[in-house]
Amino acid sequence: MTLIRFPVDIEPVFSGHETFPLRQLWLRKAYDQIENYGARAPKEVFTDDDSIRRFGVGKNMVSSIRHWALACDVICKDGKDGFARGEIGSVLFGKNGCDPYLEREATIWLVHWLLAGRAARSATWYVVFNFIQSQSFRSDDVISLIEEYALANKAIRSTTTITRDVEVCLRSYAAVGLKTATEDSAEPLLTDLGLISCVAKNTYQFHRGPQYSLPDQIFAFALIDFWMRWEKVTLTTQATLSFNTIAHEYGSPGRVFKLDEDSVAERLSRISEAT
Repeated sequence: MTLIRFPVDIEPVFSGHETFPLRQLWLRKAYDQIENYGARAPKEVFTDDDSIRRFGVGKNMVSSIRHWALACDVICKDGKDGFARGEIGSVLFGKNGCDPYLEREATIWLVHWLLAGRAARSATWYVVFNFIQSQSFRSDDVISLIEEYALANKAIRSTTTITRDVEVCLRSYAAVGLKTATEDSAEPLLTDLGLISCVAKNTYQFHRGPQYSLPDQIFAFALIDFWMRWEKVTLTTQATLSFNTIAHEYGSPGRVFKLDEDSVAERLSRISEAT
């Protein structure tokens, strides 16, 4: 396997979720609490003694909600000591928000893209969907890749931290395959996408194909997002992007959505209808 390299705008964060996968209502909860303060909320909204009552969950889960909301751009940092509404949060949950309760499959695909494609704070998601080449893989394969990255970049990351992050990532997509799943791991938001299944102990399988539930509009959003990053990486402004880049490059919609080549071609042919 190839040694992983992250784009410069991906922060190699492998913790913060407190071992809880993202749940359906958490992003809305985070946005609402920031919205209650208006334009800017203090950091204490997630840390003071009332935060448990405010969010209706335990202290570790409050920290997890903050992590996921930041990772999905539902909220963003405002200076050193505060939070503001994120761009994605405003689109989903703001006035006339398009999916205030995260009920649409399109929104779940968008969240997947934000975590595995944009991956500002979810490096393991980027590794799983971009650097695992085979159809079937073991969790140890992902752990080894990240440990190699940490060693090559002289970044101190404990094996325990990396292992837990990988477990949370895979549990986010393949929770039904875990016979030891508990209440703490219930209702992961991303399981309905059917991108990964657990086929044996610590062994997983990607489901590549047309991804019929993925809307062309979300594919178009991801393509533009990827294109903008590609221009930053190559230091060029490109009027066109090759099919091979869109289908196979690290961080591309083809890789992140696990689309086959025919499906990428079909979506590109329909793109003018989506945007």
